[in-house]
Amino acid sequence: MGKAGLIVILSGLAGLCCGMAISPPEQMVLSLASNWNSHTGNLQFFERSAGKWVAASPAISVLYGKSGLAWGRGLRGTEEPGPQKVERDKRAPAGVFEIGKVYTFDQALPEGAVYPFHVVTKQCAWIDDPTHPDYNRHVEVDANNPPAWFEKQKMKHNDPAHRWLIEIRHNADPPVSGAGSAIFFHNRRGPNRASAGCTVMAEENMVRMLRWLRAEARPQYVLLTKDEYLQRWKSWGLPSPAAADALLATTN
Repeated sequence: MGKAGLIVILSGLAGLCCGMAISPPEQMVLSLASNWNSHTGNLQFFERSAGKWVAASPAISVLYGKSGLAWGRGLRGTEEPGPQKVERDKRAPAGVFEIGKVYTFDQALPEGAVYPFHVVTKQCAWIDDPTHPDYNRHVEVDANNPPAWFEKQKMKHNDPAHRWLIEIRHNADPPVSGAGSAIFFHNRRGPNRASAGCTVMAEENMVRMLRWLRAEARPQYVLLTKDEYLQRWKSWGLPSPAAADALLATTN
């Protein structure tokens, strides 16, 4: 068998992976919303066991963008028919995304967490200006000579909601100007306070996620509406509706 044929077979087994990816993910964070305009939903961790997705946590209550969801730019979901994510639309990106590193102003992650992280300093910024050449990227500036844009772009320091930012790699490879930026998992500000486009949850559930994630498991995040999930779960290699009953039953 030629190399090209082998890549095709492995890509098919991966299910969720893009054409360039070979190894399938072993961890998945699955979240479902009732519809495109919903800013609330549920989330659950899954692990691959004997080729099948098995739930690894109970359902967790989460909030999305204030205006709901829109298709994002990730491993799956790009150019799907329906609402499309744009900068400052207050919608969380739907689709399938790699999970990137953690950004934190702590010097270490919670005990038991071993995931890659970067310590955020007062020199750090995440660019959400579509005209900037480093749009949707983390940068560090010279603290003694910060650029004029830094005050509006800097990452919040010592903000309890941003204690841990787990990057959801939407619009990342490479970023497309205006397609949305700075999408993370992070602590919610209140049980009913939706975000500007991130997926947010209670702090104890953030800690649970940090302790569960493993970089070698190539974790991915899947965010969909119930209808889109039921249409795509099989072709996208997602947990079966039976495996995700806890989410489907509680996401009304």
